[in-house]
Amino acid sequence: MRWYSLLAIYLLFWTFAFFLVLPWGIRTSDEMGERMIPGQAPSAPHAPQLGRKLLVTTALSAAGFLLFVANWEYGWITRDAFFAIFFDPAQPR
Repeated sequence: MRWYSLLAIYLLFWTFAFFLVLPWGIRTSDEMGERMIPGQAPSAPHAPQLGRKLLVTTALSAAGFLLFVANWEYGWITRDAFFAIFFDPAQPR
């Protein structure tokens, strides 16, 4: 597989992982017992901890990407094996 294909796939894994990690540990100012800033939305996070989330996202996406590449190289789960999970292999498609 070419390097730019690998980069594009990694960025897809990273984006997916970021949206999974983004809501973890979010607390609003009301939940934290803090006063809201004038004009602040009631649902706005008090401390989003983006640095920590970026590190977790990078670790999760790297693990998923490495599993993807290993499966690509070694063929652990083939297309036919994947479709056999959802469809009866005895029935023609």
